[in-house]
Amino acid sequence: HKMSDVQKKSKPITACLLSAAFFGALGSSFIYGYNLSVVNAPARYIKAFYNQTWVGRYNEPIAAETVTLLWSITVSIFAIGGLCGALSVSYIIRVLGRRGTLLVNNSFAVTAALLMSLGETAKSFEMLIIGRFIIGVDSGIALSVLPMYLGEITPRHIRGSIGQFNSILICLGVFTGQVLGLPELLGQESRWNYLFAFLAFPAVLQLCVLPFLPESPRYLLMERRDEEGAKRAFQKFLGKDDVSEELEEVHAEARAQETLQTASVLQLMKTPAVRWQLITVVVTMASYQLCGLNAIWYYTSGILLEAGFVQEIVPYITLSTGGIETLAAIISGLVIERIGRKPLLIFGFTAMAVFFSLLTVFLNLQDRVSWMPYLSYICILAVIASFCSGPGGIPFILTGELFEQTNRPAAFMIAGTINWLSNFAVGLLFPFIQEKLQTFAFLVFVAVCISASVYLYIVLPETKNKTFMDISQSFAKINKIPYPSPSHEMELVLSITPDPKKELPDPIKMES
Repeated sequence: HKMSDVQKKSKPITACLLSAAFFGALGSSFIYGYNLSVVNAPARYIKAFYNQTWVGRYNEPIAAETVTLLWSITVSIFAIGGLCGALSVSYIIRVLGRRGTLLVNNSFAVTAALLMSLGETAKSFEMLIIGRFIIGVDSGIALSVLPMYLGEITPRHIRGSIGQFNSILICLGVFTGQVLGLPELLGQESRWNYLFAFLAFPAVLQLCVLPFLPESPRYLLMERRDEEGAKRAFQKFLGKDDVSEELEEVHAEARAQETLQTASVLQLMKTPAVRWQLITVVVTMASYQLCGLNAIWYYTSGILLEAGFVQEIVPYITLSTGGIETLAAIISGLVIERIGRKPLLIFGFTAMAVFFSLLTVFLNLQDRVSWMPYLSYICILAVIASFCSGPGGIPFILTGELFEQTNRPAAFMIAGTINWLSNFAVGLLFPFIQEKLQTFAFLVFVAVCISASVYLYIVLPETKNKTFMDISQSFAKINKIPYPSPSHEMELVLSITPDPKKELPDPIKMES
């Protein structure tokens, strides 16, 4: 058995698997990341465009409150779109499969790119707002389907590393949005609509590559009952002819769940066997958004200006945040299989708590010592690096790992809902928190990060290099399932008898 593990590890990652991870994430996570940062640079030109359109329609300049309202709608409707996308995932995925959903999703990205880039020409700010909503829907679907697809096509010893493509390309998207938004490139009055036109580019690239890659073999075997298709998909992804071991693993999982249809969200919430998995995903997803990374973006420019940097060079220094983010995500992807999910998550949240505390101290001493703002800035970079080392990508990988096939779509729907609601809440509430607490606002996030670390330390088992069934079993203790449920009974049987053809133990004895 050890030999087979060594052989498995020495297997190179196939071009097919890498293409699926890279192009899958390029048309999904990258677009999400890009949309997080792209509206910052052209904000004042977009507001000017709103004013012009208003004057053209009503022959009077727009009121300041109305501009602020329209602008905040433009920014926050992205999260509402994301929520709608996440809520629709489990229905779309049933009909179209994993890969099919990712492909169809590109139509949203292209539509949104057209609406947002042509809004100015059509003298319609509504097009911009609708476009932001549609690209939100695109991101909501993508952030649920992509981690599911990557988790299902990847051998378990590299599942974490491949899963980190999601996080790396989110960071790369944020960075690209910052670079293209520079005044020399597209961050100018005459060119800001090209910033939105660029959105179609990664979507079209994904459309060119994804049709040539296989569907998720687990989906084909368990939901489509297409044994041949699943075998071919495994062969292509793993780059070997003999995939009987992988097929057997999926069959075992299928037998363990034989009676179950794909669970609905309500069924999932009522199932005691997955109670703590669900709580864990909700906690990690909420912490992912509420740990304060979004708030850091609001603060960076202000801190830099106070440090005495000239307004003109602030965008270039802000680039370092996107760069650090991408670098930390890549390093995390390289070490995740060695270190494991749990240590990286706990380290990330704890380090964030430490640097947020330091940042609070430095911000309060900012006026007394001239070099203090530089320390604040270093703290900002450290917070971003800590976030990307674990909390930035692992919640998505975990959502895929903690649930078996039939529960996965509903689990991602719940995780996605929590993700987008928390995102929306931070955007809505942070300005008020900041107003009330001023420089102490970050202490709220210190509390969130510490709570997340403590919870994960107590509850989360390590999932690296385990099958989906092993992971379900490691939760059985905490879920306090008194008798093995039929599916677990079957799993126990399977784990006792390596050969499915051998006679199974007497069910009556097993019950007792």
